[in-house]
Parts: sequence; C-alpha cells; structure tokens
Amino acid sequence: MAPPKPEDSSLSPERPSSRDRDSSERGKKRARTQSMPPPELPKLVAEQHVPIPTNDKDTQRLIVVLCNATLETYKASHGTGRGPGAREDKYNLLNSDDHIGVMRKMGRDISEARPDITHQCLLTLLDSPINKAGKLQIYIQTSKNVLIRVSPTVRIPRTFKRFAGLMVQLLHRHQIRSTSSQEKLIEVIKNPITDHLPPNCRKVTLSFDSEIVRVSDYIGGLNKGESIAVFVGAMAKGNDDFADHIKDDSIAISQFNLSASVACSKFCHAAEDIWNIF
Repeated sequence: MAPPKPEDSSLSPERPSSRDRDSSERGKKRARTQSMPPPELPKLVAEQHVPIPTNDKDTQRLIVVLCNATLETYKASHGTGRGPGAREDKYNLLNSDDHIGVMRKMGRDISEARPDITHQCLLTLLDSPINKAGKLQIYIQTSKNVLIRVSPTVRIPRTFKRFAGLMVQLLHRHQIRSTSSQEKLIEVIKNPITDHLPPNCRKVTLSFDSEIVRVSDYIGGLNKGESIAVFVGAMAKGNDDFADHIKDDSIAISQFNLSASVACSKFCHAAEDIWNIF
C-alpha cells in the first residue's frame, strides 16, 4: 500500500486566525457609509392647480352639497373667568362614539351626532382627480342650516380627532384661514345655497323612489357647458326631501343602500370619465 502523499501547501493555504484578523482590522480605518434619505411620503391631500374663482359662473363643474350634516358643538367645561391665566370655555364636536351620555341627557338619538360621515365625504371629494383638476366645488349644509364653503385646496385632517377640533374652531370663528396666506380655506357663508350656484346648473337629488340611472350616462346627457349640483345626505338616517324645493331632477344611482361617501365617489368618477379627467 502506497504511503499517503503529503498535502500541497500551495493548494490549501493556512487561514489566519480570528485573533489575527481582529488585530489587522484595528489598524485600518473603516470606510464611512452615507445613509440614504428616507423616501418622501406620498401626498395624500388634494392639491389642485387652478381652482374655479368664486366669481366664475360659466365654467362647467361638478358641485357637491353635503346636506343635513351633523356638525354641532357643546360646552364640555366652563372657563375660569377673565384675566391672566384664565381658561376659556371648552367645546367639543358632538359625536356618537364619545358623547352617548350627553346625547341621552339631551333626549336625542345618537344618529344626530355623526360628523364622521361629513369627514369621510370630504376626504373622498378632496382626494379625487376632478378636484385636483379644478372642476369640483364643495358645500356643506348642516342640520342647523349653517352653510359652509370648502376650498378645493384645503388640507382636511385625515384623523377624525383633528378634524373635530377644526370643525369646532370653524363653527365658533366662522372661518379657517391658511397659515401661509390670507386665503379662507373653510368659511361660513350666507344662505341660500342657490345664490352660490352658477345659473346654468342642473340641481339633482338622490332618491330610492326614482328610476335607477347610470351616473356616467346622466352626466353625459348634460347640455353643453351645463354644470351639475348633486345634493347628498350626510346623515345616518332621515328623509331625502332636504332639497326638494330647489331640485330640477331626482334620480337613483343604485339598487343598494349606499353610504354618502360612495355616492360622492360615483359622481366624481363619472364626471372624470365624461370630461376626460385622468
């Protein structure tokens, strides 16, 4: 039997020990690494380029009026008088989640405190391409008959808690201005709503008792240059006759019971398709 061949040192070089590697690395300066900046957060708020001026009565547009919106404040605590260090009265926006006990003391149904419906509708409308294209106007008619105009460029808070604080400020000061300019982003305006609609405007309400139509077909049937104002109920329940005294037409857009936010989105999407807004 032949004796084993000696190992060829050229084929299997001796590896340095971990202690040797550590000592050699200590003498070398490590290359500095530069971390990449975090990616920009997506812009989730509406930023339209050219809003329709308030005095423009000719440009074709979609107008959404959120009717019977339950935006109401109540005094949560009293202030401590006047002078330095005094605290003002504290007001909250009534909502069915936090103020069930308050509503019961008032003898009212909790369905009368659903400002979250208005919040959902505003987020849907302001995020839409038609708003960013400058073809959308938004109004709110509260259950207390307060008329509010919402600027298409406003950044509505995405959390309800911050939205509630904003609405309390609006209902007491009657306007919210931009922090960077004197532009009124949300303001209380004079009734009636018809004074703020363009003359060539078809006023439409939604009703289960009407014939179901495809929204895109309905908007496609508008006259040339004719705008459309749709009145959407922003309440949990109630009659849909809030705009019967001014309506030109009444339609149904689904065989199912839709939320106010979905109804708003159907009109936005239909107008975008017909008016080639992408």
